[in-house]
Amino acid sequence: MSTLTGKTALVTGGSRGIGRAVALRLAADGARVAVHYGGNKVAADETVGLIEDAGGRAFAVRADFAAADAADRMFEQLVPALDGAGLDILVNNAGIGSTNPVAGVTAAEFDELFTVNVRTPFLVVQRALPLLNDGGRVVQIGSVASTRIAVSTQIAYTMTKAALDAMTPSLANELGRRGITVNTVAPGVIRTDLTAGHTASPEAVAGLSAITALGRLGEPEDVAGAVGFLAGPDAAFVTGQTLDVCGGNWLGPIIPA
Repeated sequence: MSTLTGKTALVTGGSRGIGRAVALRLAADGARVAVHYGGNKVAADETVGLIEDAGGRAFAVRADFAAADAADRMFEQLVPALDGAGLDILVNNAGIGSTNPVAGVTAAEFDELFTVNVRTPFLVVQRALPLLNDGGRVVQIGSVASTRIAVSTQIAYTMTKAALDAMTPSLANELGRRGITVNTVAPGVIRTDLTAGHTASPEAVAGLSAITALGRLGEPEDVAGAVGFLAGPDAAFVTGQTLDVCGGNWLGPIIPA
């Protein structure tokens, strides 16, 4: 496909998991991709290599999203690499999880979750605004946990994703006159490093699959497909929306045919 030829995308947390799948998808669609990573340079270089081996274009940028100056550090590397071309697609994917119930969430963990998952992504959007070309795309990676029955041991994480959900329509309304769309992709349980604790257990996988209409867990490529749609020309009139990519989690009792 070549729907994004001539476009430049920034994928935060693009070195592994969902972020890597998104970076590969956007590159396959023709975009030049800036692959952001927090600390794993080997993984980021591997993602860039996979893109280049497939004939695409990519480069890596580093910033620790837990740091107060993360957005500044990332754009110090990104802006020179853009060479005045601007940015067409921003995918806010970087984030961390939590498995603690409400009584187990410390103040330090709470602050780190909101810094990495909310504060820094907001500042990244803020820094990206002067670079975003008219007609551009912003895609936030949220979670179905913020809109469906949430897992009790993810309360602080769920709160951060709800904050991203709230940002999307407001930002979409503000940027709409420039033709920039802003949407959220909300994954369900996807096989990544973040969910390895659950997916390593056959019993857990069976239980999660049993409450999913499609009867399986998601793969990073499932999410990347949705991002590719929202980043492409076919979604030019879709903005301020949340697209669940969860295979039909928690839709109700599954009645055998």
